[in-house]
Amino acid sequence: MNTSNKISNKRATDPFDQLIFEYKLRAQQLTIYKDLDMMIVVFNNGKLIKLRISDYPNLKKAGKKQLNDWELIGGGVGIRWKDLDEDLSIKGFIKTAALNNAIRNLQGHGNDERIVA
Repeated sequence: MNTSNKISNKRATDPFDQLIFEYKLRAQQLTIYKDLDMMIVVFNNGKLIKLRISDYPNLKKAGKKQLNDWELIGGGVGIRWKDLDEDLSIKGFIKTAALNNAIRNLQGHGNDERIVA
């Protein structure tokens, strides 16, 4: 029986982890628009995602000054709001954006699109 605690380099199977750990996706900038309930994360590959502040309860309750007092952590794999005691990962941001996009597409928003299983 092998009881070695040796860690081996394995490829990530989770596509979100692949983006972050294999393709080195990192947050580069965050822009917050409290009055529009919007924050935009800009990544090091030039892509961006738009998220609703209200999707994050601690951020929703915060004021403009607190929201704008953020810092990148882990070399850009997360964002910290020290005064709010809130740390959020880009993995979570990407998942939230993907889920919200899928829900909007499924709802159709007036489009006469059909879903075929």
